[in-house]
Amino acid sequence: MASTETTGTAGTTDRAADGAAPDGPARDGLGGLEAGPDALETSAADRTPPRRALLDKVLPPGVAVAVVLLVWQALISLKVVDDPSKLPSPADVGDEFKDAWLEGKLLGYIWTSVSRGLLGFLFALAIGTPLGLLVARVRFVRAAIGPILSGLQSLPSVAWVPPAVIWLGLDNSMMYAVILLGAVPSIANGLVSGIDQVPPLFLRAGRTMGATGWRGAWHIVMPAALPGYLAGLKQGWAFSWRSLMAAEIIASSPDLGIGLGALLENGRNASSMSMVFEAIILILFVGIAIDLLIFSPLERRVLRSRGLLVKG
Repeated sequence: MASTETTGTAGTTDRAADGAAPDGPARDGLGGLEAGPDALETSAADRTPPRRALLDKVLPPGVAVAVVLLVWQALISLKVVDDPSKLPSPADVGDEFKDAWLEGKLLGYIWTSVSRGLLGFLFALAIGTPLGLLVARVRFVRAAIGPILSGLQSLPSVAWVPPAVIWLGLDNSMMYAVILLGAVPSIANGLVSGIDQVPPLFLRAGRTMGATGWRGAWHIVMPAALPGYLAGLKQGWAFSWRSLMAAEIIASSPDLGIGLGALLENGRNASSMSMVFEAIILILFVGIAIDLLIFSPLERRVLRSRGLLVKG
């Protein structure tokens, strides 16, 4: 019996010495060790209990919303602001939401703006990504276009609405043009920033393995620059959404439908602060929802895969 156990142990030792990976749980354990301490911490984070995740992610925003509502109601109840035309009560804004829902208009307001915003952002993504890659990798293009992109990024998106209306008229193409002009510079600059932070060792290793030109850009540069690129995408979406709201507020037309920006302008024209607050809350809600449902999960996945996220 002792001889058999010794033989089994020796066989395992011989296989390890020969470089063969052990089978079963031992192989998984060695794989975790080979991945480094960051991967071990990340694995622990992946096992966060659902109840703990609920408390960490849902409770704080819920408490913040409750505090805002309490302070808001206190300003009304204590007569700090006693003019409903300046600050409506939460109940008045709630009634505005209720009426829009019962009339079947609430989801239409949201969908009109969200569909435009997401489609325009996809167009900006298709243009900004190759443009950023070109600026980052070609020195002449960077010298020629880089400062222009930075200048466009600092230009308020509302400035593009009047010329877009003159060029394209009051239709959806005008909306998409404003979104593109607002979002493309942010996406391109985000990718340029991410590529600038790629360690030169990665590029040399890629060239050694034959990954040059567009192949190297796709297999080496883009994956290494992904965290910075995602940051640029988040900023690009923020610019897209703000550009769209500016376009809907300024360029309103029955042919364009009523989005959230148009709803905000309608509230101003009707001197209805409850409608104005309804539009503001919906604009804020959509912006937060897109970030929580799309960009935050992508960002956590990328950071966790690189061992940069040990909590959450």
